Amino acid sequence: MSAAPPPPPFVVIIAGGTASGKTTVAARAAAQLGALLLHHDRYYKDVAQPRGHNYDHPDALDTARLVADLDALRAGQAAALPVYDFRTHRRQPESEHAEPTPVILVEGILTLADPALAARADLRVFVDAPADVRLARRVRRDVAERGREVGGVLDQYLDTVRPMHEAFVEPTKSSADLVLNGTAPIAALVETLVAAIAARRA
Repeated sequence: MSAAPPPPPFVVIIAGGTASGKTTVAARAAAQLGALLLHHDRYYKDVAQPRGHNYDHPDALDTARLVADLDALRAGQAAALPVYDFRTHRRQPESEHAEPTPVILVEGILTLADPALAARADLRVFVDAPADVRLARRVRRDVAERGREVGGVLDQYLDTVRPMHEAFVEPTKSSADLVLNGTAPIAALVETLVAAIAARRA
């Protein structure tokens, strides 16, 4: 008698506003679980004119490609993940090979805003943090890590980040199975998330 096929990967989709802490929580949880982590921002579409471009609207991302890659992984197949170069604002010709793991985490501000992607989740998570905290973190990050000017960061926040958050990101909090407080210590958030995953998989 042949062995039963392994169960499909358990998919955790993590959303939250910019600089809410979701990427850090997802990365540390993935490392602890030995899980594959898919970043939604891998799937940005090519941008011919970066200045003034709205990176926070759902149309800026090729989410259909992410759903297709996730479906392949859920079916036990490998996926060729796109590689996006944020310096050129274009997808690179090479891809990154990914094999399925028992748990797959998908993170990004808009991961719960797309119905097809959200429907693939076995656990939906939203990392919540007050707007002033998120803005302060974003300014600090973009200036220190991305060479941005404070004025430019604030302009982008007011022009696109905040209105897109209010229109597309914040409403998805109500669909989450688990809401994490993004101002709490990261270690505590990771512990809560890993425990929730274990409970759902039991």
